[in-house]
Amino acid sequence: RRKMNLKSERRGIHVDQSELLCKKGCGYYGNPAWQGFCSKCWREEYHKARQKQIQEDWELAERLQREEEEAYASSQSTQGAQSLTFSKFEEKKTNEKTRKVTTVKKFFTASSRAGAKKEIQEAKAPSPSIHRQASIETDRVSKEFIEFIRTYQKPGQDIYKQCKLFLDTMSHKRDLSIEEQSECAQDFYQNVADRLQTRWKVPPEKVEKAMDEVEKYIMTRQYKYVFCPETTDDEKKDLAVQKRIRALHWVTPQMLCVPVSEEIPEVSDMVVKAITDIIEMDSKRVPRDKLACITKCSKHIFNAIKITKNEPASADDFLPTLIYIVLKGNPPRLQSNIQYITRFCNPSRLMTGEDGYYFTNLCCAVAFIEKLDAQSLNLSQEDFDRFMTGQTSPKKQESDSFSPDVCLGVKQMCKSLDLLSQLNERQERIVSEAKKLEKDLIDWTDGITKEVEDIVEKYPLEIKAKSQALAAIDSENVENDKLPPPLQPQVYAG
Repeated sequence: RRKMNLKSERRGIHVDQSELLCKKGCGYYGNPAWQGFCSKCWREEYHKARQKQIQEDWELAERLQREEEEAYASSQSTQGAQSLTFSKFEEKKTNEKTRKVTTVKKFFTASSRAGAKKEIQEAKAPSPSIHRQASIETDRVSKEFIEFIRTYQKPGQDIYKQCKLFLDTMSHKRDLSIEEQSECAQDFYQNVADRLQTRWKVPPEKVEKAMDEVEKYIMTRQYKYVFCPETTDDEKKDLAVQKRIRALHWVTPQMLCVPVSEEIPEVSDMVVKAITDIIEMDSKRVPRDKLACITKCSKHIFNAIKITKNEPASADDFLPTLIYIVLKGNPPRLQSNIQYITRFCNPSRLMTGEDGYYFTNLCCAVAFIEKLDAQSLNLSQEDFDRFMTGQTSPKKQESDSFSPDVCLGVKQMCKSLDLLSQLNERQERIVSEAKKLEKDLIDWTDGITKEVEDIVEKYPLEIKAKSQALAAIDSENVENDKLPPPLQPQVYAG
């Protein structure tokens, strides 16, 4: 009873639904990767900041050039040692510049390029089976894409042409930052969608389907170049999140106020399916397919909550359960997958719809795990620190309450008594429920019997005796004498 009261006093994880929306107030879903903005607003803010940075860099370059010209002019007016010092400085600067150019030229000579390329290929080349698998999947997706665009006729030809042009352009932009490559992909999505709507007058539902196929085609081919690239710290973030989740292995559903009972077999199956879906996300290559895994995982969570509570789940029930699933599953390359979806998914999917809602909740869950503290789990700071350092765990708290000199048999006896006490409570509860069920059945039987008796009493069944048959129809008619004689048929001989 004390545990139940303690559980009822717990402060659950609550996130206002307005916090999931873009902080600019446009009504679309925001994203922590976009600093709380939606895709559209983030791109606007990004362009503003980029233009501002370009302007500041231009002004700085002009100022440095002006200062250098002034310094050169002043150096011309000096004589003797100052002139000699400046000439030595210019000579040293020229030599340094020449040395750098020579080094760069050497680095990019044919032999060094071939050697470096060979070393990179030897170091990073995956196994032949992986190459075959990627090639087979790419060929399959390409064939499916060609078959799909044939149904669009001329707009389909235009789509295919634009996709080939985009892939060719991206092959020459490998040296760009991943943010710039993401911008190119987002611009491409927008241009293709606008082209289909304005130039070819394609209906919105067909445009959406076409964009899904375009995303599948180009991202299957671009995946190995843009997923977790070496120029980013995605891998470092993956390891940090993975280490953090491992350190939180002791977190229980009760600490998160998760309304899911894994003792129910059907609920336990739903939890396993949700974990499988969130782990499977890493095996997909297309952002839309990764989103589909998140959506399937979320629906299994909603079903598990519904079965446990016997009522539809709320948003306050969903987020803690999603956090628990992430902690229990520890999905591989979680941050890389989130960043990949954010950068290269069709933005309309992330801004609206159930995919966008579930993805935003996943981002919130990961952010919550990274900032998890004692207050979030309704624990004291001392207990939280002990759990994090591995000194103890919630499951060992009961055994730790014994003094060190207590023998193992006494500890086992106490655990057995505690287990028997729990079984006794369950037995008493079952007996009480059985008696209540018996009483309900008796009351129901008595109630039905009384209702039947009341109806019979109100509407009694009377059986009348059979009456005598009448001799004639008009036997009771006393005025028969006054009736005219019946008409007799007459024969007419024509």
